[in-house]
Order: sequence, then structure tokens, then C-alpha cells
Amino acid sequence: MQSRISAPRTGRPRSAAADAAILAATRAALVELGWSKLTLGDVATRAGVAKTTLYRRWAGKNELVVDAVAELFDELQLPDRGSLAADIEGVVLQFAAILSRPEAKTALMAVVAESTRDEPLRERIRTSIVDRQKCLVLEGRARAQLRGELPPEPDPESAARTVDLIFDVVAGAVVHRTLVSAEPADEEWVRSFTRVLLLGLAAGSEPA
Repeated sequence: MQSRISAPRTGRPRSAAADAAILAATRAALVELGWSKLTLGDVATRAGVAKTTLYRRWAGKNELVVDAVAELFDELQLPDRGSLAADIEGVVLQFAAILSRPEAKTALMAVVAESTRDEPLRERIRTSIVDRQKCLVLEGRARAQLRGELPPEPDPESAARTVDLIFDVVAGAVVHRTLVSAEPADEEWVRSFTRVLLLGLAAGSEPA
């Protein structure tokens, strides 16, 4: 699987254990306190680190929460289940399971709401979450092409548009289903969604 690259960071060497504790504390604080009451001081106390440790790593609350959300989505893996349909179903079920967790639900909704009036925050969401997860689409598309399930796309611009479209359709549908409609993305729904997605991909690959 292709590696997903984190947003570049500067300064002294990072402690992976401290980072993990801080990001977990951020998610817990969001669930308990909500966005408006969350402070870096509270996160530092929960994580058992000095407040200055947080400020050396993150410029503020927005960046910290984005990274806390990104860590959850980095758990996603594209399974090799033998067919494009089965692979899609596997990763969508994982995605829905992550979104069903209170810390993911609260953190994602909060940071998306804040990003509507903060362009740097939107850019951090794109680089830290969206671009990293698009690697799953690239991997699945390449695997399906090797199996002969999808045609090759030699034009880089066309291929990039296809990847963007697949990501937008999958992410948009699952987020809307689980967070907006508050309906379960269970196996039956995921199978139906996958059929619709594959029909769209087949139609899109036909000659104009």
C-alpha cells in the first residue's frame, strides 16, 4: 500500500508517544467539552504534557483538531478481497465504522464547520486528510486496472479527475449517510451504494 505523507513539521524531534497521547486527549476533550470550550491547556492536562509542548507542535486549536481527525482516518486500509466491488465494500464499511465513533463524529463536524470561515484551515484539511486518503483511491483504481475491471487512463489529467470524482462520491455519500442523515451505513446499504458507484464508473469509461 502506498504510504500517506503527513503535513511537514519543523522543530525538535517529535515524540510519537506524546503525539499519540495529545491527539487522543484532543478527541476525548471534544466529545466531553465541544469545540467552543476546548482549550490547549485542557488537552495538555489530559495528555500529561506541558502546554508549551502543544505550542511547539501546533499553532493553535484548529491545526490540532485536524491532526486528531487525520490520525483516525489513517486507520483506513484498502483490503484485497479479490474484486473491485468487494474492495470498495470493505473500505466503505471501515470508513462508516470510524465515523460512527463519537470522537470522529464530533471532531469532523467541528473542524468542517470552522473551516467555512477559515481558508488556512480548509487547506490543512485538504493536505492532512483528503490528499492522504486519496491514496486509497489510487491504490484501488490501479488494482482494478491490473485485474481488467477498469480501463487504463493514460492521460494524467483525466486520471486525476477520475480519482477526485471517486473520492468525492465515496466520502460525500458516507459522510452524508452517517453524519447528516444519521442512518446506518450497514452492509446492505454499502452493497447498494457500491453497485451505483460501479455503474457510474462503467458508464464513465464508455466511449463518448
